Amino acid sequence: MSRSTRKRWLLVALAVLVVLAGCSGSSGGDAAQATVSDGGGVQTASGDEARASGSGPPTGSKAASMQIQQRELIRTGNVTLTVANFDRSRQNISAAVEARGGFVSDTDQRAHHRGNETFTTGRVVYRVPKENFSSLVAQVKAEGEVERSGTNTRDVTDQLVDIEARLTNLRAQREKLRDLYENASDTENVLAVQERLSEVQTEIERLEAKRKSLRQRVAYSTVTVELREEPPENPKPERTKWYETGLLAAFSESVHGVAVVARGITVAAAYSAPYVLAFGLPLGGVAVAWRRFG
Repeated sequence: MSRSTRKRWLLVALAVLVVLAGCSGSSGGDAAQATVSDGGGVQTASGDEARASGSGPPTGSKAASMQIQQRELIRTGNVTLTVANFDRSRQNISAAVEARGGFVSDTDQRAHHRGNETFTTGRVVYRVPKENFSSLVAQVKAEGEVERSGTNTRDVTDQLVDIEARLTNLRAQREKLRDLYENASDTENVLAVQERLSEVQTEIERLEAKRKSLRQRVAYSTVTVELREEPPENPKPERTKWYETGLLAAFSESVHGVAVVARGITVAAAYSAPYVLAFGLPLGGVAVAWRRFG
């Protein structure tokens, strides 16, 4: 085989692999039906294989139950509690989580001051095996007064099935590219195959990391707990009786009171002076004339 023929053959093979990569996302979802194993893995089996096995699809409530069990679900919960003691309630909930095979993921707390007293609020994120999610939420609610609570379920079965199909296609492409790389003779073809092989490997690693993250979130549900201690009441200021005031304090307050009254009189006189001049003098003149000529 001549060098030019081999070069054309390599370029055609690369073009075919690129086209197949673009079609992998859409073809993967239609070619398989999802079956989730107990260990969290996803296996695929075509419809023809399922029919050939002789086990027809179950009907009625049994079929619905099997479909629910086979789904990959990410469950999250949020509970806000008012508690008497922050540390004690946190320790009780953490012990319940550990007893169920879970662990503490994140914590955050703050101390607040009111007068001479303090109270604590905070947030704790727990991860617990999915089968213990409901019992943990119930245990958390029993720890204090529930202000707010809610749960959410996200179905990622189709996502995992699509990832598996794309990974299968990409791994097949990687093997073909490795064969092309070994058979490439000139520098141009080696670089082209190497670049495409690097792209495929990067995409494989990205999808594997995404699949791992999804499976971990399915296996361990998340419960976020907000704990708030009851804040102390505002202290009422104590009013001192007048006869309990010290002598110096009483004298100082009296001097201040005299100054306030004097200042008030001065200000009032300043306000009233124009009116006295404008109206008082004419009226006074009229009164004097009345007495003299009356």
